[in-house]
Amino acid sequence: MNGQYVTGEPGETTGYAIVIPTLGRPSLRTCLRALAAAGGPPPTRVILVDDRPATAVGAPLTDVVPEPLRPLTTVVAGGARGPAAARNAGWRAAGPVPWIVFLDDDVVPGLTWAADLARDLAAATPRTAAVTARIHVPLPADRRPTDWERNTAGLATARWITADMAYRRTALEAAGGFDERFRRAFREDADLALRVTGAGWSVAEGSRTTTHPVRPADRWVSVRLQAGNADDVLMTRLHGRAWWRRADAPRGRLPGHLAVTGAAVAALTCAVLRRPRAAAVCGGLWLAGTAEFALARIRPGPRTREEIVTMALTSVAIPPAAVRHWLRGWFAHRRTRPFDASRVAGPPSARPEPERERVGS
Repeated sequence: MNGQYVTGEPGETTGYAIVIPTLGRPSLRTCLRALAAAGGPPPTRVILVDDRPATAVGAPLTDVVPEPLRPLTTVVAGGARGPAAARNAGWRAAGPVPWIVFLDDDVVPGLTWAADLARDLAAATPRTAAVTARIHVPLPADRRPTDWERNTAGLATARWITADMAYRRTALEAAGGFDERFRRAFREDADLALRVTGAGWSVAEGSRTTTHPVRPADRWVSVRLQAGNADDVLMTRLHGRAWWRRADAPRGRLPGHLAVTGAAVAALTCAVLRRPRAAAVCGGLWLAGTAEFALARIRPGPRTREEIVTMALTSVAIPPAAVRHWLRGWFAHRRTRPFDASRVAGPPSARPEPERERVGS
């Protein structure tokens, strides 16, 4: 890595490895180039977790690794089981290094990232399980952001986002790593943070800055994102109904989606039963709820024809998709037991001292 080292080579308490789960997207090359250019102490290792399906055809990940990082880089298989499992495979392959820094493959670390990281880790106390980064999401300066751009911008205020998160290895080991039931890049970061903080660890705010560009997406991306409602059910099963407040997570519009979808189902049912007046009332409620939802998404946006059409179409599809995934989550996780904090070892200062044998006893 280029630039002037601020604190020298990583020491016994600040040495770190970088773990990047990836599907081989073009953004990985940009991320690795930014890492190679960042001034400061280098990582001991860079672990690329190839989470592409075995049947996927693509170039080897080593082809995009910059020359300065090649001696440090190892590629391990992720098994196409999602980012939580991929991160677990990565940190467990990293060896006995004090800190594991998780990066997404679509972020761009800043020019002083490594030096700032070294200061973040040096400032950590023995009770610190993790150190966050400052996430910057660049938005257009000449127009209002689209719905998708606003969604991505929310990453800048997410409390425990693993787009750039440094975890102490002993805390990861104590918690057992990420919960691999979270198969998407959603809520697995909040779940891990709630487990370690519930055991007495703390999560500190770091000073390093990482840019998270808005990646291209098609019209229906917001509908696919509704799969996260099943992950929210798992979070409630594990951490109780108050987890939203503890994680500073927005509640979303699920109650409204349930009402709108219920109105649509009632309208169709009444129509089948040949009750036109009741069908018209329920249909009117569905239309009013859908229109309110669409307008709430259109108003803060650029209001171009393309954006308005996208918001209108997806506002019809999102409520039933959200309800379907919510019901799927309740069925899939109906036997999930609540998280037991006593099963996670706390930081050294929170652990009870071993009993000492009394002299002469």
